[in-house]
Amino acid sequence: MSGERDLIVEPIGKHHNRDAFSCGYEALDQYLKKLATQDVRRMVAAPFILTRESDRKTVIGYYTLSAFGISLQDLPDEIIKKLPAYPIVPVTLLGRLALDQQYKGQGLGEFLLIDALKRALKQSSQIAAAAVVVDAMDEKAAGFYRHFEFMDFPDKPGRLFLPMKTIGAIFMSR
Repeated sequence: MSGERDLIVEPIGKHHNRDAFSCGYEALDQYLKKLATQDVRRMVAAPFILTRESDRKTVIGYYTLSAFGISLQDLPDEIIKKLPAYPIVPVTLLGRLALDQQYKGQGLGEFLLIDALKRALKQSSQIAAAAVVVDAMDEKAAGFYRHFEFMDFPDKPGRLFLPMKTIGAIFMSR
């Protein structure tokens, strides 16, 4: 990935030109353009913007993170055995991840995902989270996450998770 050193991920700000962003999914485009800053004010999601140090106005992509809880019984049995018998398990929700169409095919979706996972792992040492959970918009998105070892919830199509222990192991090996 050329120019990776110039890439930065930062919290959403007024200087970001969100109007020009187009990822091919209207819901994700509209979220960034109209709802992301409202979610920040309401403290329900933390949007992070991928941009370049040399051009911090242009939004290359974004993701959001939120605290979330899932029912222990929604997880696969082999995971349930490793967790305490709490009815609700704390996780980090990777609510949205989108890349502007003009930047696709350059490995920047993976760059965004890795940044989100690192951020979630770091935060989990201060606010416990057993996994990162995503709700894939379609099968193509689900395939993207499965490629990075995310596992399907048994009875929730499109919902996937990656245990925080796995995330920790990924970054310890790098």
